[in-house]
Amino acid sequence: MQGMSRTPASAAPAASDWVRRAELSEGMERIEARFQGQAYALHRHDRYAIGSTLAGVQRFNYRRSQRDSLPGHSLVLHPDEPHDGQAGTDEGFHYRMVYIEPALIQAALGGRPLPFVEGGVSTDARLSAAVIALLAAPDLAREPLAQGDAIAGLAQALAAVSGAAAAPPRADFLAARRAREYLDAHRADVVALAALEAATGRDRWSLSHDFRTFYGTSPYRYQTMRRLDQVRRLLLAGSPLGDAAAAAGFADQSHMTRHFGKAFGLTPGRWLRITTGLPVVREVDTATNVQDFASGAA
Repeated sequence: MQGMSRTPASAAPAASDWVRRAELSEGMERIEARFQGQAYALHRHDRYAIGSTLAGVQRFNYRRSQRDSLPGHSLVLHPDEPHDGQAGTDEGFHYRMVYIEPALIQAALGGRPLPFVEGGVSTDARLSAAVIALLAAPDLAREPLAQGDAIAGLAQALAAVSGAAAAPPRADFLAARRAREYLDAHRADVVALAALEAATGRDRWSLSHDFRTFYGTSPYRYQTMRRLDQVRRLLLAGSPLGDAAAAAGFADQSHMTRHFGKAFGLTPGRWLRITTGLPVVREVDTATNVQDFASGAA
């Protein structure tokens, strides 16, 4: 995994806000961050968000309740569950997080249903040990075997803490996997339901159930998130917002911006600013009225 680069504090919205981010690698993305005040608006994504609070009070709304995570607590946010993020005190909060594709958890559990940890915050020692192992030394590259062991340990800890049943689910894992592979191969295309049915051998209703059982989200949401992954890669490489949106398969820049905010709780411009430290200018957008974007990427 590539090393993380730290956003200079002077480039962040507040003097103490910063994010260090590693590139998406083998279905995982790791960050370390510190924020004061509001960090993220309400959003959802199709990966597990697994993390650990290092300092301060990490407050967020999740499943109709306000949650507080303290140093030493583990955070487990299930795919497709809306949540936000802010500091619980004036001192701000510091945390590490890994966003991990459900497919990696599925592979480690052999096709069992995705584990669900109620409440979003856990003090379970088994889960804490697994999270620490996965998040240790975030600036250092990990050997593939070590990373594989850490993912397997996390999957088993999630299953144990959630009480997930060992019996195989009444859903078609192979069909769901074929659908995921098809969507990966046609990320930028408009995929017809009939084409997905033909690729998987399942009707659209059964396939929707299969996919959500094993990957925690719908096929459409999965494809949208893969498009947003491509947008982020292109923005970091210097592509203008409109070009990145088109290359990733979105109808236009406004379409991409709406999905970006829903997925990450930030505009593309603010995300790029705290990730790279580029200055931000503003441009009127017909769908969103006013949109931030980073100079050099517009």
